Amino acid sequence: MPQRWRRVGAATWYVPLGPGLLAASLLAEPHGHGTQLGGVADRHFGALAVVTIALECLPLVLSRRWPVHCLALVSAGFCVDQLRGYHSVAGTALPLALLLAGYRVGGRRRLVAAAFTAGYAALAVALARIADGESASGFVAFYLALALAWGAGAWLRANRAAEAERRRRVAEDTRSAERTRIARELHDVVTHHVTAMVVQAEAARYLTADPDRLDQALSAVTDTGRLAAADLRHLLDLLDPYQPAGDRTPVVGRLATLVEQTRRAGQPVEFTEEGAPPEPAGSSDLVAYRVVQEALTNALKYAHGSRTSVRVRHAGKEITVEVGTDPGPGTAPTAARAAGAARAAELGGSGRGLAGLRERVGVLGGEFSAGPGPDGRFVVHARIPAGSPS
Repeated sequence: MPQRWRRVGAATWYVPLGPGLLAASLLAEPHGHGTQLGGVADRHFGALAVVTIALECLPLVLSRRWPVHCLALVSAGFCVDQLRGYHSVAGTALPLALLLAGYRVGGRRRLVAAAFTAGYAALAVALARIADGESASGFVAFYLALALAWGAGAWLRANRAAEAERRRRVAEDTRSAERTRIARELHDVVTHHVTAMVVQAEAARYLTADPDRLDQALSAVTDTGRLAAADLRHLLDLLDPYQPAGDRTPVVGRLATLVEQTRRAGQPVEFTEEGAPPEPAGSSDLVAYRVVQEALTNALKYAHGSRTSVRVRHAGKEITVEVGTDPGPGTAPTAARAAGAARAAELGGSGRGLAGLRERVGVLGGEFSAGPGPDGRFVVHARIPAGSPS
């Protein structure tokens, strides 16, 4: 029903409301069956009665756009209705106008409420002077009933404002989460490739005396650049809302290519993979790939040339990843290692690397740790449940 109500539009029912009340009020012998306040004797309808009933009913059609004017006209018609003794069904329009005004009026609420209260007090005094059929408690009870209609409209307005605020916060949180996700994807894709290219280029500066090795180093830089461009294109495809759903599946399972790229950057890496990825793997294979990618990037930046081991194990409904890096010097030339460390210091950290991986793994219900191991190696370990949706 709420969805159907939104499709039809809340303003649609305002249009037939006024004419419907007008028709009901003009039926044969309708007087004496409507709202009666003050004890004025019933009077048969005439031309003034028809005008009064129209004044009470028809302004409801415009209540959505001009709620204050609508309430003023309906109140004026109600006063004439009661003072003349018509007591028509059109008196129902007054609580409806109050309900709609309480719902629609924003910044002038107190002024409107005060003006209506003053007008009602004047009507009560006038009715008390011309007739003795209503006690003070009756006037107070009727006023409280009208105040209840106003309060119901105000409650609906507050609920609408709260719902709008909730939707705004949900949209803002969604945008923030999406920006964070995009930032992490860019960090994972760009940082690894750029770090590898920087290290390879720095190493090439010390190979000018060996043309063959220099050519290999420059070829490695070129290949890494192509991989970076391919990964960026794939990331842009993932972010493209017009990309077909079938083309959004990330290209994973390239751990061997990732390890080989790191080796060509001068990092000795031992790679071991056990078992086969579970079907369906969901997001676990992509997260495992990002864990290995970030760990190797950090090894290149902060321990260039040190021996690094990568172990990936697929077991049943989970994937276990462990990447360990020796703290001591490796096989790379001292000058190249120093240049790589200097460049790593220039690149600095963004806080999106290991912290982002911990959150990614945690979202899937896994476990993540990163820190020195018992043997002094820096170890990144992740246990990632498989088969959960992306």
